[in-house]
Amino acid sequence: MALLTPQDLSWPLPAMHTVRQKFSGEVLSDVPGTVRAELAKPEIRSRIKAGARIAVAVGSRGIRDLFPVVKTLVEELLAAGARPFILSAMGSHGGGTSEGQRAILAAYGITEEALGVPVCTNVESKRIGTTPGGIPVWFDREALAADMVVPVNRIKLHTDFSGPLQSGLCKLLVIGLGNHVGCSAIHEEDPVFFSRILEEAARVILGRATIGFGVAILENAYDRTCHVEAIPADTLIAREKELCATAAERMASLKIPEIDVLIVEEIGKYISGAGFDPNVIGHSSIRSTYVTPIPHIRSMILLGLDPRSEGNGIGIGLFDVALRSIFDQLKLEDMYANAIASKGMADVKIPVLVDTEEEAIRCVVRGIRGISRDDLKIVKIKNTLELEYIQVSDALLPVVEADDSLSLI
Repeated sequence: MALLTPQDLSWPLPAMHTVRQKFSGEVLSDVPGTVRAELAKPEIRSRIKAGARIAVAVGSRGIRDLFPVVKTLVEELLAAGARPFILSAMGSHGGGTSEGQRAILAAYGITEEALGVPVCTNVESKRIGTTPGGIPVWFDREALAADMVVPVNRIKLHTDFSGPLQSGLCKLLVIGLGNHVGCSAIHEEDPVFFSRILEEAARVILGRATIGFGVAILENAYDRTCHVEAIPADTLIAREKELCATAAERMASLKIPEIDVLIVEEIGKYISGAGFDPNVIGHSSIRSTYVTPIPHIRSMILLGLDPRSEGNGIGIGLFDVALRSIFDQLKLEDMYANAIASKGMADVKIPVLVDTEEEAIRCVVRGIRGISRDDLKIVKIKNTLELEYIQVSDALLPVVEADDSLSLI
């Protein structure tokens, strides 16, 4: 049965125009050199002991300079006489399995062959304490057995909650190194309280495990590294709160305030933990308030899945229409494990599936109230990380002309 009538196919789609969005573009020119300088700080270097077995904890986030940061860190630890190894810190990602998490690390180039040190993806955890609110705190057994743990992560706004601590080093310690069981325990709680729970659980871990220091990465609005900092364990929580506020100021945004149809070329775990960043476009199954400006979007269309995300299409459930070709790429068990652990099962529902982008637009216009085909406001983006160049339809050209931070290409 045809989804569209001849009348639905008769009207012309509007022309699309490329627009550049301008953001603050501070960038770090020498990432490896900065890592070396940070590790040379007395308060950091004094913690690195010859012969020490050091777990470099790496998560599943798509961070532009993750590999050079980790590679330089490993090289410096080896040069100091330590015995570093890579330890996966991914919670339920990769299906919560050793094999799945090893594949994610390999996709980022983090392998034993590339780094010259062991890569451990043992996902067993041990309960090491309880938060003041009674939440069990779990921690990776390999991390507990190490002489020191060094978490490496990007600090940014989280997709599912807000607060002084969001996505960063503390979250990597609590949820990433909690593995599947620890991730599930934290996600039993209401996301409204996640920031406080992260801090409480991180304090338990810092008191029970040997955390030496963390390596924090910040990216600018163009998804390029603008800051790298090694933070001693005793100041980690306070400093991360400061860096989280800085990260919020440097985020990219979508500067078109009213959108009828948002077309997203790709989602994926490499792009965001939720597949796409709700702090940019505002759609979420978990949260309804945001600290960043977001547009009002009536409908969303999805065209593809980032292949680096290994088939985890979490986030697809927030779209109204998607291309049928995406479905064959999905690894449903990985998606479902992630969604169940994070209490976001709506994120993996399947939207209306069609064959082409044009069919998707016409289905949205026909199937959603409040959208006029005669004045259609369409915006197309690659993903929620890369927002410098977007496409807009004819009806949005006056908005572009009125905003000095937008320019027609």
